[in-house]
Order: sequence, then C-alpha cells, then structure tokens
Amino acid sequence: MLARSSTAALAGIEAYPVQVEVDLAPGLPALVIVGLADAAVQESRERVRSALRNSGLRLPLSRVIVSLAPADRRKQGPSFDLPIALALACASGQLEPARLEGIWCCGELGLDGQLRPIRGALSIALAAQRAGARALLVPQANGPEARLISGLEVRPVSSLCEALEALQPDYTPSPLQPSSDTPQPTPIPVDLQEIQGQAHGRRALEIAAAGGHHLLLVGPPGCGKTLLAQSLAGLLPPLSPPEQLEITQLYSVAGELEQLGGLIRTRPFRSPHHSCSSAALLGGGSCPRPGELALAHRGVLFLDELGEFRRDVLNQLRQPLEQGTLRLSRAKQQLHYPCCISLVAATNPCPCGWYGDPEHDCSCTTSERQRYWGRLSGPLLDRIDLQVVMQRVPAQVLRQGYSASSARRPPESTACASQRIQQARLRMKQRNPGAGSNHRLSARDLRDTGAFSQDTLALWEQVMAARALSARSGQRLLSVARTIADLNGDDQVGPQAVAEALTYRSFTA
Repeated sequence: MLARSSTAALAGIEAYPVQVEVDLAPGLPALVIVGLADAAVQESRERVRSALRNSGLRLPLSRVIVSLAPADRRKQGPSFDLPIALALACASGQLEPARLEGIWCCGELGLDGQLRPIRGALSIALAAQRAGARALLVPQANGPEARLISGLEVRPVSSLCEALEALQPDYTPSPLQPSSDTPQPTPIPVDLQEIQGQAHGRRALEIAAAGGHHLLLVGPPGCGKTLLAQSLAGLLPPLSPPEQLEITQLYSVAGELEQLGGLIRTRPFRSPHHSCSSAALLGGGSCPRPGELALAHRGVLFLDELGEFRRDVLNQLRQPLEQGTLRLSRAKQQLHYPCCISLVAATNPCPCGWYGDPEHDCSCTTSERQRYWGRLSGPLLDRIDLQVVMQRVPAQVLRQGYSASSARRPPESTACASQRIQQARLRMKQRNPGAGSNHRLSARDLRDTGAFSQDTLALWEQVMAARALSARSGQRLLSVARTIADLNGDDQVGPQAVAEALTYRSFTA
C-alpha cells in the first residue's frame, strides 16, 4: 500500500516542499530511505521504529521503502521523523489516508514517541502557507514561531499520539500562550551619555547609523572603541514588521530562536571572537547554518580586535559587504543568506597598542606593525566608509562622568541623537525609496539624486587626485558626504560635507 505525507526541507533560510512517500512491498522486514538523505535522516529509521512501538502502533512486517521527493535535492536534519511515521501509519492501515490531505508536518521523534523541537520551523510554516496547506503539525516548542505566520492553522503537538489526535476532524488547536509572542523589549546596552569625550568618534557613529555606513575605530586600549560600537544598535531606527519576521526566520534556521522567546523586535548585535573560523563567521559547514554575518542581518556586526582575525577569513567579507547577500556555492547545493549589516570594527594601532600615543612608548618594531596591519587587505579597507583614529580621553574629561555636581552638563543621549538619525533616514527614503540608506546608493543614484554643487564636485576631484583614491573610495566619499548633508538638513551637498567626509578616510589612498 502506498501513502503520502507533506513536509519541507531547508535550503539556506528558505524551505521547499518535500513529498514523503511510503510503500509496503513484499520481502524481508526492512526500512529503506531514498532521496539524497543525509546521516540524520537515515538514522530516523530507528527513531521511527521505536516511536511507533512505544506509542501503541504496530510495525508492518514487510519491506518499507520511504522516498523523499524531489530526489535530486539533499535532505538534512531530523525533521522528517514525524512525516515518515504518519505516512507509515497510513500505509499500514492504522490511519485513514484522508486525514493527511492538505496537512503538513515536521518534527524530531524521541524513542518514546515524544516530539523534540527542530530548527527552521518558521521557514517551513512559510512554505506551507505558500503551498496552500490546511494546517501544519509542529512540535510544541516550535508552536509560537510557526504561529507568527498568518493565514495558516498551526497545531502544536508534544508526541506522536497527540499528532494522531490532531488529525481527527473534531480537533481544536490549543490557545497560544500570551507571553510567547511578546518578549520583553531589550534595553539599550550602552547609552551615548555614558561615553565621555571622543567627539569625533561619536560624530562618526551618528553618520554610520544614519547612512548605514561601515565603521573602523583605531585607537589605544581603553579609549572607548567598544563602548561606541555597543551604542550603535540603539541609534538605528526601529525594525519594520517584515524586517522582524526576516530576522526571526534567520534565527529559527540557526536554531537560536527558542532561547529568545518568539518574534525578534530589536536589531541584533553580534560580536564573534577573533579566533572564529570562516564557517562560523560566514556560515556553511557540513550541515549548513547561518553564520555570525547573517545573524547580524539588519543589525550590527562588531569585530573587536580586527587585527587578530585571520586574513583569509576577513577577505571573505569583501563581497558580502558590497552586495548585502552571502552566496555559498557547494558541490551539491547553492545557498544564500541575507546580510545587510552595519559593520563596526575596532583594532589597536599595533600589537602592543600604543603606537602614536604621546605618553606611552610603543614596543613594536616596524616589521611587527607591518605584519599586524598586513592582515587587513586594501580592498577590505576600501569598503569601510568611515575610518576613525581615536586617542585616549584625558583624566579631567573622564572626571566629569563621575562627578555628582548638578552643574555638570552630561553628553548627548542616544534618544536625542536618534531623532536626527530618523529624520535623516526619512530624507533618504523620500529621495531614493529603493535604496533604504545612502550606503546602498549606486553611482547612478548619486549622480541623479545626490544634488552635488559644482564647487563640491571640484573639491572632490582635487581630493581624488591628491589622495589617489580609487573609484570605489571616491563613491564612498560622496555617499558619506550625502549622509552628512542629510544629518544637517541640507538638500544640496556643499564642499563642507566633502571636507568633513574626508576626515573619515584615514587608511585608504
């Protein structure tokens, strides 16, 4: 007897439909799975056998062939356990075939028949909705994320027995927990009021937040590089509902959504260690998952101690930073992960950290400094729009932060700076609706809507010739100048904006 059930498999952050076919054929008892199944799917044979037996269902004493279609695409993970078990129960006459019509299902089975959560349930729910499914059966722990998709009936179940009950005509879905979709808002880790001094760095941070530009901070230890980076996420505009769903889908595929408690409403801030591998930073691996780059989508990727990262790992960031999408090509599949990020990198000027400091002597040799900076290739630095050299904050300035005097004037807060940034973003959106931010402007966009005066272009031409800037660096310089004008509320970009933008090009020529 032949039976079918419907599910989905992950390919990047998207899911595509998979038809599970089970056929009982004459022969010695065996369970064979075909359809490019990986080791985790092949091991489902033993899990399904034990789950059926411990759930009170009989095992067919015949040869069982399980086909996962389409057969030319690789299937990975244990989420096929539940659809295989339900199709097997249907093929053996223990479940009516009509019960599975229009029903999608996914889930990992324990040996006792309990269902364990899977990764990518949100993507599977999206695929089920697009395919017009009547309902989706998911593990109980994946219910909140699957129910984020409107127009799809989600039936969370905790065991194989509950899955069989959920297929009955009189089944009523359990109500959604009120707190599962409404996590508490994440507080801003660092407010700009906590940062003393560093006016140049604060201004660069505001420009980076307004225009979506990448930022490099170079300075001695303890000068405030990390504090500035941690305050950037609070300066970015709030996420729109489609952006929230997109980020939540990424974390669902990565298997990190359960600990976050539902829909992600705040911009992510990711800070990987400098010893991370290429697969950890960019994604991929034997069982492909999003890396830190994709998990920072619509948020901030902070690379602290940039000079300690491996050169080959950093060089792989060049194309994703340019395109906003990471494409991984493997022998058997091609994946893509969105990665529209705000990159903030921080590094010391040399291995000891004190090169150029007026009060500390540098203990590094010239060759050591050259090797240290040699890890940062010119093309990578060329893609970082804002490059800021920072100095240590004097003690008298730091003292103001610890003073309880009522006459002390605190630095500007994140809330005040955010108002200017949102107004600048609104001007960008009105001028270039498709780009979203000035960092994404093409050369044609800058030419057609940049509004550069003739004096501005004349100064820009002189700068290009004097500094021997590349075409990319020149375009970046104009986009930063456009952002500065937007922050100042100017419709036209004047020479002053180009002059200020030039102060943030310290390491490229």
